[in-house]
Amino acid sequence: MQRRSFLRNAGLTGGLLALSSKEIFASFLQQSAFKIKMLRGDIGIFTEKGGTIGFYQSPDGWVVIDSQFADSAPHAIDELIKIKEQPFKFLINTHHHGDHTGGNIAFKGIVEHVVGHENCLANYKRVTAAAPEKQLYQDMTFGDSWKQKIGKENIRTYYFGAGHTNGDAIIHFENANIAHMGDLLFNQLPPYIDRTAGANIKNWIQVLQKTQKTFDKDTLFIFGHSGNGAEVTGGKAELAAFEDYLKKLFDFTAAQIDAGKTKEEISKIKDIPGINWPGSGADRSFNAAYDEIMAARKN
Repeated sequence: MQRRSFLRNAGLTGGLLALSSKEIFASFLQQSAFKIKMLRGDIGIFTEKGGTIGFYQSPDGWVVIDSQFADSAPHAIDELIKIKEQPFKFLINTHHHGDHTGGNIAFKGIVEHVVGHENCLANYKRVTAAAPEKQLYQDMTFGDSWKQKIGKENIRTYYFGAGHTNGDAIIHFENANIAHMGDLLFNQLPPYIDRTAGANIKNWIQVLQKTQKTFDKDTLFIFGHSGNGAEVTGGKAELAAFEDYLKKLFDFTAAQIDAGKTKEEISKIKDIPGINWPGSGADRSFNAAYDEIMAARKN
């Protein structure tokens, strides 16, 4: 693959276009060593930097979920080809952020279809309008759901409405019972809440509740990100814990507003009562909660 050496030197430009300056800085601080971990059967994850990549080794070809950055995606491609050199059938994006789609360009010319929610595509095109030639956009989109049988797996996507953005989907491998949550789940880590892309905390709570009702106790979930020492996979306990975090974030922010605190004062609070994650009171989460609450109160 001649594309590999080119893409290794292509830099982060495409992947970083959809990130804020704080997120760009954080991405450089992440551990750069990459690894593959098999989960169940022919399904596993690839981790390096950015959102967790999921993959399925179908007899008919590879299915990949998310692509990290333009410089890390080729590592994932190379590692999968080492396992088995076969076509790439589908690249599915959980949402549009650059640490999940920046590496799409590495799949140009080698993947048959790129799949994502219709709002994912709209957001992706909007934030990368300055450099569309450095992107690989979704050519297949869906609304509430999309289904595809490949090999022995039935893949189904779920869209429960706005959460982290207004275009986040859950990708479920039904036979293995593995569901990729993307950034709908930050495990023991304050989330990025992208209000510019339609994020909504109150509805995000409902999304997590619907997810817990939809899947069973044996479902293994893949998370987009995790805090130091926390896993990027887990079960319903992690979903319930993150739901609790969002509730406490929202209610605590509302109480601070009622107490007369300004946005700047609230954003300096380090921890949310009842949440034992280090630095649970991240300013980006407080700022998003403040804006959502104030917008709702004006209506």
